[in-house]
Amino acid sequence: MHKIRLIPHNRVFYDLFEQSIENTRQASEKLVDLFDHYEDVRTKTAEIKSFERKGDEITHRIMENLHRSFVTPLDREDIARLASCLDDMMDFLEGATKRMYLYRIRQPTPRAIEISYIINKVAKELCLAVPLLRDHGRMKGILTHCINIHSLENEADDLRHAALADLFEEEKDVKEILKWLDVYQNLENAVDRGEDVANILEGIVLKNA
Repeated sequence: MHKIRLIPHNRVFYDLFEQSIENTRQASEKLVDLFDHYEDVRTKTAEIKSFERKGDEITHRIMENLHRSFVTPLDREDIARLASCLDDMMDFLEGATKRMYLYRIRQPTPRAIEISYIINKVAKELCLAVPLLRDHGRMKGILTHCINIHSLENEADDLRHAALADLFEEEKDVKEILKWLDVYQNLENAVDRGEDVANILEGIVLKNA
């Protein structure tokens, strides 16, 4: 039997979550472009910064609506955590590109390029998963995308370990090592936050099963 909702939910959250992850997906495309075609670095990092600012605005709107809404379509805690992790994913993505520019890194490593592809793939999976929150009948479809994201995160972990091994074996300049450790950490954190989003989505599906 279908539940009758006597009070309409504020469905603006679905719109805002979709805007947030789409914004991150677009930024991840710029990340891939930056790493694949490492030129005009200042301009490209500034473009990614503009996506980060837009993401902050969307997150602010989510939290503002959360404080104003008496009834929400999802648990309030899940909404807050989802907004926070989506925002963090964008922040770490932008943080990696900012460090590439500020540290005057000469060229991205092959491993960093591969991790940028994974960030983009995670964002694309989330773009497919998040809209399914709107329809309880289709929510289980989220789980397939979450499984894909977990696999991508494992792949990113392996790449980061290989990247660090390469770094310590091939790089003799301590300053360059420190720069790349910081960049790799931000790239890894971006993937990890994407997986955190997947974990939250899985929890929402289970609650509504």
